[in-house]
Amino acid sequence: MKRCLCIMLVIACGIIACEQAPKADKARITDAQTVQAGTGNAYLPDTAASVVKWIGTKPTGKHHGSLKLAGGALYVKDSLITGGQFIVNMHSLQDIDLAADSAMKRKLETELKGEMFFDVKKYPAATFEITEVTPFHPSDGDELTLRNATHIIKGNLTLKSVTKNISFPARVTFKDNSIAAIANFNIDRTQWGISYRADKSLQDKLINSQVNISFDIRANR
Repeated sequence: MKRCLCIMLVIACGIIACEQAPKADKARITDAQTVQAGTGNAYLPDTAASVVKWIGTKPTGKHHGSLKLAGGALYVKDSLITGGQFIVNMHSLQDIDLAADSAMKRKLETELKGEMFFDVKKYPAATFEITEVTPFHPSDGDELTLRNATHIIKGNLTLKSVTKNISFPARVTFKDNSIAAIANFNIDRTQWGISYRADKSLQDKLINSQVNISFDIRANR
């Protein structure tokens, strides 16, 4: 009996662990904020060198993939980011872990691009508009997952016509006439009305509401 109970506990713990999004900084989500026009020099994203990655989890495992930028600009004045916008091509959404199984890969991508998730036919782009960028000064109690974070970035993220302001740490570096920005954080997709299979009562059919987003964006003047 004890052995059976132990096995059940191990299985339950394994399921709970699989439900969790990867360890990352949690983005702070608030209502949309006012966007000010950026000033200074414009840096255009290198869409070939930049990448946005995602990880979704469920009790039976996880999937990860990528998205491509469609355009945008960062504005910099005196080594300070004053504003900017990035446009994400939602049609570019692809799964990576199922590359060896083309049928399952196509099925998952079709589901994610469908009406229950991102509905890319109706909403072909997602946008992120910067509302504020401030230097990050670590203090006692700060426990960031992102190592050597330099800034806190705030901006309005619009998905499926829903706009929320998110705030997250990032590592931003300036070199010659280029900028690199790296971040890794989790967001709750239901805040943007994407609640399909987010109810925990669905058990093994659950898809975690927390989604991991990471990006490595390169922009050139």
